[in-house]
Amino acid sequence: METEIDETDRRILVALQRRGRMTSAELAEAVNLSPSACHRRVQRLEKAKVIRDYVALLDARKLGLATTVFVEIRLAGQTDDILDAFEKAVARVPAVLECHLLGGAADYLLKVVAEDTEDFARIHRQYLARLPGVQGMQSSFALRTVFKTTALPT
Repeated sequence: METEIDETDRRILVALQRRGRMTSAELAEAVNLSPSACHRRVQRLEKAKVIRDYVALLDARKLGLATTVFVEIRLAGQTDDILDAFEKAVARVPAVLECHLLGGAADYLLKVVAEDTEDFARIHRQYLARLPGVQGMQSSFALRTVFKTTALPT
Protein backbone atom coordinates (compact mmCIF):
# COMPACT_ATOMS: atom_id res chain seq x y z
CA MET A 1 0.00 0.00 0.00
CA GLU A 2 1.40 3.37 -1.01
CA THR A 3 1.45 6.25 1.45
CA GLU A 4 -0.42 9.44 0.52
CA ILE A 5 2.00 12.37 0.48
CA ASP A 6 0.39 15.81 0.69
CA GLU A 7 1.98 19.28 0.42
CA THR A 8 2.71 19.44 4.15
CA ASP A 9 4.48 16.07 4.00
CA ARG A 10 6.48 17.36 1.02
CA ARG A 11 7.58 20.43 2.99
CA ILE A 12 8.69 18.16 5.84
CA LEU A 13 10.66 15.94 3.44
CA VAL A 14 12.34 18.91 1.74
CA ALA A 15 13.35 20.37 5.12
CA LEU A 16 14.71 17.05 6.42
CA GLN A 17 16.68 16.43 3.23
CA ARG A 18 18.32 19.83 3.61
CA ARG A 19 19.07 19.50 7.30
CA GLY A 20 18.28 16.14 8.89
CA ARG A 21 19.59 17.09 12.34
CA MET A 22 17.16 19.92 13.01
CA THR A 23 15.14 19.56 16.17
CA SER A 24 11.46 18.68 16.06
CA ALA A 25 10.66 22.25 17.12
CA GLU A 26 12.82 23.69 14.31
CA LEU A 27 11.20 21.35 11.79
CA ALA A 28 7.70 22.25 12.96
CA GLU A 29 8.51 25.95 12.65
CA ALA A 30 10.09 25.48 9.21
CA VAL A 31 6.96 23.79 7.84
CA ASN A 32 4.48 25.94 9.78
CA LEU A 33 2.94 23.16 11.91
CA SER A 34 2.49 22.57 15.59
CA PRO A 35 5.28 20.40 17.05
CA SER A 36 2.86 17.55 17.88
CA ALA A 37 1.27 17.50 14.40
CA CYS A 38 4.71 17.63 12.79
CA HIS A 39 5.98 14.80 15.01
CA ARG A 40 2.98 12.61 14.08
CA ARG A 41 3.58 13.21 10.37
CA VAL A 42 7.29 12.39 10.64
CA GLN A 43 6.47 9.18 12.55
CA ARG A 44 3.94 8.21 9.86
CA LEU A 45 6.52 8.87 7.10
CA GLU A 46 9.12 6.81 8.99
CA LYS A 47 6.68 3.93 9.59
CA ALA A 48 5.75 3.92 5.89
CA LYS A 49 9.50 3.85 5.04
CA VAL A 50 9.21 7.07 3.03
CA ILE A 51 11.94 8.25 5.41
CA ARG A 52 14.26 5.24 5.44
CA ASP A 53 17.06 6.48 7.66
CA TYR A 54 19.04 9.43 8.93
CA VAL A 55 22.73 9.62 7.99
CA ALA A 56 25.76 11.88 8.06
CA LEU A 57 27.03 12.91 4.62
CA LEU A 58 30.82 12.84 4.58
CA ASP A 59 33.23 14.85 2.46
CA ALA A 60 35.11 12.25 0.38
CA ARG A 61 37.97 14.65 -0.37
CA LYS A 62 38.59 15.33 3.31
CA LEU A 63 38.77 11.58 3.85
CA GLY A 64 41.38 11.25 1.11
CA LEU A 65 38.99 9.80 -1.48
CA ALA A 66 39.30 12.47 -4.16
CA THR A 67 38.84 10.21 -7.19
CA THR A 68 35.43 9.07 -8.44
CA VAL A 69 35.31 6.41 -11.13
CA PHE A 70 32.26 5.13 -13.01
CA VAL A 71 32.76 1.53 -14.13
CA GLU A 72 30.57 -0.08 -16.78
CA ILE A 73 30.42 -3.86 -16.42
CA ARG A 74 29.45 -6.35 -19.12
CA LEU A 75 28.66 -9.85 -17.91
CA ALA A 76 29.16 -13.14 -19.72
CA GLY A 77 25.42 -13.75 -19.48
CA GLN A 78 22.28 -12.65 -17.71
CA THR A 79 21.02 -15.79 -16.04
CA ASP A 80 19.74 -15.45 -12.49
CA ASP A 81 22.79 -17.35 -11.21
CA ILE A 82 25.25 -14.96 -12.91
CA LEU A 83 23.36 -11.83 -11.83
CA ASP A 84 22.97 -13.05 -8.24
CA ALA A 85 26.62 -14.05 -7.92
CA PHE A 86 27.78 -10.71 -9.31
CA GLU A 87 25.45 -8.67 -7.09
CA LYS A 88 26.44 -10.53 -3.92
CA ALA A 89 30.15 -10.13 -4.68
CA VAL A 90 30.04 -6.46 -5.71
CA ALA A 91 28.10 -5.56 -2.53
CA ARG A 92 31.19 -6.65 -0.56
CA VAL A 93 33.61 -4.28 -2.36
CA PRO A 94 34.26 -1.45 0.12
CA ALA A 95 35.02 1.25 -2.47
CA VAL A 96 31.80 0.71 -4.46
CA LEU A 97 29.23 3.32 -3.41
CA GLU A 98 26.54 2.43 -5.93
CA CYS A 99 25.69 -0.45 -8.26
CA HIS A 100 22.94 -0.14 -10.87
CA LEU A 101 21.57 -2.85 -13.16
CA LEU A 102 21.21 -1.27 -16.61
CA GLY A 103 19.39 -1.79 -19.85
CA GLY A 104 21.68 -1.12 -22.80
CA ALA A 105 25.24 -1.97 -23.81
CA ALA A 106 26.50 -2.42 -20.23
CA ASP A 107 24.88 -4.67 -17.65
CA TYR A 108 25.90 -2.70 -14.55
CA LEU A 109 27.21 0.73 -13.67
CA LEU A 110 29.33 1.11 -10.53
CA LYS A 111 30.29 4.30 -8.74
CA VAL A 112 33.67 3.77 -7.09
CA VAL A 113 35.73 6.07 -4.87
CA ALA A 114 39.50 5.93 -4.56
CA GLU A 115 42.39 8.01 -3.26
CA ASP A 116 43.87 8.43 -6.76
CA THR A 117 44.47 6.47 -9.97
CA GLU A 118 47.00 4.17 -8.28
CA ASP A 119 44.48 3.34 -5.57
CA PHE A 120 41.84 2.67 -8.22
CA ALA A 121 44.31 0.32 -9.99
CA ARG A 122 44.63 -1.55 -6.68
CA ILE A 123 40.83 -1.71 -6.25
CA HIS A 124 40.54 -2.92 -9.84
CA ARG A 125 43.12 -5.70 -9.37
CA GLN A 126 42.06 -6.72 -5.88
CA TYR A 127 38.29 -6.59 -6.30
CA LEU A 128 36.77 -5.62 -9.63
CA ALA A 129 38.79 -7.96 -11.85
CA ARG A 130 37.78 -10.85 -9.58
CA LEU A 131 34.03 -10.28 -9.70
CA PRO A 132 32.17 -13.36 -10.99
CA GLY A 133 30.74 -13.42 -14.49
CA VAL A 134 32.49 -10.27 -15.74
CA GLN A 135 33.26 -10.31 -19.46
CA GLY A 136 34.42 -6.71 -19.80
CA MET A 137 34.84 -3.43 -17.97
CA GLN A 138 35.19 0.20 -19.00
CA SER A 139 36.20 2.83 -16.47
CA SER A 140 35.57 6.57 -16.75
CA PHE A 141 37.21 8.97 -14.32
CA ALA A 142 35.26 12.00 -13.14
CA LEU A 143 37.37 15.09 -13.76
CA ARG A 144 35.21 17.34 -11.59
CA THR A 145 31.89 17.04 -9.80
CA VAL A 146 29.71 19.81 -11.20
CA PHE A 147 26.58 18.97 -9.21
CA LYS A 148 25.79 16.41 -6.54
CA THR A 149 22.80 15.94 -4.26
CA THR A 150 21.17 13.23 -2.24
CA ALA A 151 17.87 15.13 -2.10
CA LEU A 152 15.03 13.59 -4.09
CA PRO A 153 12.51 15.87 -5.79
CA THR A 154 9.28 15.89 -3.81
